[in-house]
Amino acid sequence: MFRRLTVALASFALAGCVSVREETTEIAAAPTAQALAMPEITIFHLEGRRSERIVWLMEELGLPYTLEFKRGDLAGSMAAIRAINPGMPVAPTVKIGDQVLVESGAIIETIVNRYAPGKLTPPIASADYADNLKWMHYAEGSLASRVIADYRVWQIRPPTARSPLVDSEAVVQYAEDYLGKHPWFGGAEFSTSDIMMFFPLNFATALNIVDVNQFPNVAAWRKKIEARPAYQRMLAKARPDGMIGNLPALPQHAPPGPR
Repeated sequence: MFRRLTVALASFALAGCVSVREETTEIAAAPTAQALAMPEITIFHLEGRRSERIVWLMEELGLPYTLEFKRGDLAGSMAAIRAINPGMPVAPTVKIGDQVLVESGAIIETIVNRYAPGKLTPPIASADYADNLKWMHYAEGSLASRVIADYRVWQIRPPTARSPLVDSEAVVQYAEDYLGKHPWFGGAEFSTSDIMMFFPLNFATALNIVDVNQFPNVAAWRKKIEARPAYQRMLAKARPDGMIGNLPALPQHAPPGPR
């Protein structure tokens, strides 16, 4: 709702006066941007790694893509990534036309905004839009960075108590609390933030960095994710032999911190 103030000036014999008349005018919803013509998209992939996000996205959108990896050979797949992107050989590396991109969130937003505007994204005027964007960035900026750091440290010296500051349990608990009030990270509907959040939450629970039983909302959300046809198609194409080169789970994790 756009609020427009109209100021009317009138002169009176006894005193000057300014009267303010408030009008309300509905703003028409902005039309959905037209999709750009999509160039060839090639996803350079490592099985079981973040590049699955982009394969999953394309399956959700029903858009064409080429998937490049050496089945069962992580070193061979990495060599192909290094050949196309020697300065930053990471997965995902995605080639869109002649442009080579890294960073899952940036790749997802580029593909959706250019070639599937309005899809897998809440309306921009809704509260869900801001939440979706928050979780898109939270997935790597707060969640993945914390749980991966804790995993590496705990492999060296398992903790006996949780940090009184923000640690892996706290960043997962924040997601757990949100899912207690919303069905998806994008709010009412499945969205791009769910794609982003799956990897670090799966990493945290599957590798015993946090106790999976402590987060029932995350577990229920994960079951919904795994039942999605597009997710199943992604697994069949991007992880045909199941997980390979998986990291070992921690033999123990610190007890829950104070609530």
